[in-house]
Amino acid sequence: MREDVAARVAARSEQRRRRIALLAEPGGIARADEPVRVATRIDRLGHHYRDIHPIDPAAIAAADPAAVTAAVAVLERIIQTNDLLPVGYLEGGAAAARAVGRVVVRDRRGRLAGYGTGSLVSPDLLLTNHHVLGSAGTAGGSSVEFDYQDGIDGGPLPLRGFGLDPGRFFFADPELDFALVAVKATPGELAPFGFNRLVAAEGKAIIGDFVTIIQHPGGGKKQVALRENRIVDILESFLHYQTDTEPGSSGSPVFNDQWEIVALHHAGVPAPDHDAFGGVINEGIRVSHLLAFLHGRTFPPDQQVLLDRLFAERISLRPAPAALTASADHSLPRPAEQVEPGVGRWATGQVPLTLTLTAPFDMQLRGPIAAAGPDTAAPEAIQIDPDYAGRRGYDPDFLPGGHRVPLPTLHPDLLALAALNRHAGDKPAHVLNYHHFSVVMNRQRRLAFFTAVNIDGAISLRIRRDPDRWIFDPRLPESQQTGEEVYRDNPLDRGHLVRRLDPAWGTGHAVAKFGNDDTFHFTNCTPQHKDFNQNQTTWAGLEDYILDNADTRDLKVTVFTGPVLAADDDPYRGVQLPRQYWKVVAMVKQNDELSATGYLLSQDHLIAGLETVPGEFSYGAYKTYQVPIRRIEDLTRLSFGTLADADPLARMEAATTAREITHLRQLTL
Repeated sequence: MREDVAARVAARSEQRRRRIALLAEPGGIARADEPVRVATRIDRLGHHYRDIHPIDPAAIAAADPAAVTAAVAVLERIIQTNDLLPVGYLEGGAAAARAVGRVVVRDRRGRLAGYGTGSLVSPDLLLTNHHVLGSAGTAGGSSVEFDYQDGIDGGPLPLRGFGLDPGRFFFADPELDFALVAVKATPGELAPFGFNRLVAAEGKAIIGDFVTIIQHPGGGKKQVALRENRIVDILESFLHYQTDTEPGSSGSPVFNDQWEIVALHHAGVPAPDHDAFGGVINEGIRVSHLLAFLHGRTFPPDQQVLLDRLFAERISLRPAPAALTASADHSLPRPAEQVEPGVGRWATGQVPLTLTLTAPFDMQLRGPIAAAGPDTAAPEAIQIDPDYAGRRGYDPDFLPGGHRVPLPTLHPDLLALAALNRHAGDKPAHVLNYHHFSVVMNRQRRLAFFTAVNIDGAISLRIRRDPDRWIFDPRLPESQQTGEEVYRDNPLDRGHLVRRLDPAWGTGHAVAKFGNDDTFHFTNCTPQHKDFNQNQTTWAGLEDYILDNADTRDLKVTVFTGPVLAADDDPYRGVQLPRQYWKVVAMVKQNDELSATGYLLSQDHLIAGLETVPGEFSYGAYKTYQVPIRRIEDLTRLSFGTLADADPLARMEAATTAREITHLRQLTL
């Protein structure tokens, strides 16, 4: 293996020398790597820092002065060389370090054979090198130890050791030199250590980026090679960088400044020309290549479930660093607090809580949630996951009992008007997938035909309402979306179709937050009068009432929502404003019976006169109706398939017209 590393290092000597020379020049950070990679890195940084905007790679390649200047300004500010960093950087590092442990390797007779380093990368799986754990047999006799380190008082922390469980999951590849193995522990036992996410998206590193390695050098206590290390070359499958590493550091995670794992460290060799950082070059396996390799493999169903969690968890859930705890009693087990770097802490425990808010289509909370501590008042920035290819979207098999609920189908005339995802690949081009929901857009009206969301009330989490940051979906031209210009200087709100909290569920706060934040795409937005959704007894709490009060099996609900796109809707600033909205809610009741109900609400009076008399509006009454799903099909020219047969109104003789709902207890489910 070391011979292969040495050969790659030697073959890249000339390229490496040129790039190191460029890094030493003023503005060289923007020219040392390929323009596309530089632009992708800047785009990803924009998801961590609000004031960073994309830069055209073609402009960088053409040496356009404005583009190069902008790129240099971003990179030199973020990839600083003076090591003056926000204190949140250290907090993030302390959190990341919790998931890193010492791998104790033993042979089949139980004798100590050596040490390595590994990191939890999902709630179940540990990542290290193949040359550390080369077989399931070796893994079966080995273990991982967390907290083998000194605390802030200089004394050792209580060691927590766990065996490895290759029978549950083990996969290793000698070419990429990685091993992925399950840890023999319960979720509760591993929860205090969190895990470091693996992100497939490009843009995590460029030549010139500084990297940090958390490691157990020589099998000793956990140490950090902190930011004195720089990437000097990028190959298809590997990164080359200089880092202080020793034997025992094999399997260590290599982090960028945003604490994303960019590589799995596996070896260091002398540089034949002694041209870089003392003449030693280290190599790590690129995470994006490793994940792509795993995506192409097939595993038995029980193992595939564990591997799916590796891809499904978009961000790690980590406990508060010990150094930040007011009084650390290391004799007690540490609570599984959930923290994201720079965000603040969530207190431990779960409590039942119902909270009613007053924002359009965005009303209530249900189910067991993490209780917020006193320091949770500060807002969290909206962070859009840049990996659009990894979004799975609406799940038609979400409801229990084998009740499959596919997406509504468009009338052929409407299908011709559907906006097409230009990056769809082999997936349906007219469906835009997000975290836990999907959207189908009408490119002519620049609004959604419909949205479809899965809601899991049993694991819904409260996500604080951040300062809104609405964005265009990059998979569609902006001309096919309704943007900010429609909402400026008037009483129109950016109304969520999929409510903000509906997709905010998952195994923890960070996973739920990605669902929450995805709802701030303009594709999920529709113009609504600011007073549209203030009637607390009707539309506002509809879905939550069903989850909380109906005999819903497993607290799972599927919801379709959309505007009625009528031909005579009034135009305003180039967009026709819908007067009515519909909603279809599907659930499985305790008797395993599928129930689907339809609802209709009008804002006709609220938007009257908006175009003709600016500043003067009619605040007339509006009403919520429960209507047969067949009526919604007639209004929208959508087909809900067999859901219409599961509509209780369809079985009632008097259900030919709408039924006004003045209190939620009037719902027929």
